[in-house]
Amino acid sequence: MVSIMRNLAACCVLVLFALATVFTARGQSSAANQQPGLVIAAQATSSAILGSNFSFPLVATGGSAPYSWRLVDGQLPPGLKLHAHSGAISGVPAAAGEYRFTAAVADSSVPSLQAQRAMTITVIAGLTIDWKQSPKVQGTTLSGSVVVTNQTGQDFDLTVVVVAVNSIGRATTLGYQHFTLAAEKSSLVIPFGSSPGPGSYVVHADAIAHHPSGHHIYRARKQSSEPLSITQN
Repeated sequence: MVSIMRNLAACCVLVLFALATVFTARGQSSAANQQPGLVIAAQATSSAILGSNFSFPLVATGGSAPYSWRLVDGQLPPGLKLHAHSGAISGVPAAAGEYRFTAAVADSSVPSLQAQRAMTITVIAGLTIDWKQSPKVQGTTLSGSVVVTNQTGQDFDLTVVVVAVNSIGRATTLGYQHFTLAAEKSSLVIPFGSSPGPGSYVVHADAIAHHPSGHHIYRARKQSSEPLSITQN
């Protein structure tokens, strides 16, 4: 009887050990097959140049490929598009500014894993014009100077025109320059000045540029903050 009990006990131990081994193996197999969490690994900020080709790939890690992408908040710069399958944001930005949005990605597992990330794309103008010396009246002469900056990676064919516009809309040219402005450079100081006659004037400084190999026209304008008066001597 004692021998039978010992044999039964030994059998129970063996059965329990076998069951434990099976459950442990299943647990390890399940852990090995479990997919890591889904994460958007792309940088949160990027910059683009108005009128220039732009491409910004969004990258996801974890989960099960293929992925699908979409916008859930905010907006992209006009001219750019998020491609649902590749995750790339590409196109030619059509308006300068700072654009905030939230991108979301889902994987192909069932049920799908999802992730979101807030992002910002800043579109710079590509061309700027600023006063070096603000317009001012000296006697009968209206004069000043400007500096133009090429923010793009290519040389500009650049034209700068400065005019004084009086109260009835008559424009008098104060300055004109046409030259090549190197990539990512500012111009030398561009002076302007003339004697448009008695009256009240607003000064407009316009810069117009394009890349010789491109079609986009870049424009920038500066305007005097208040009318400037020239009196009769």
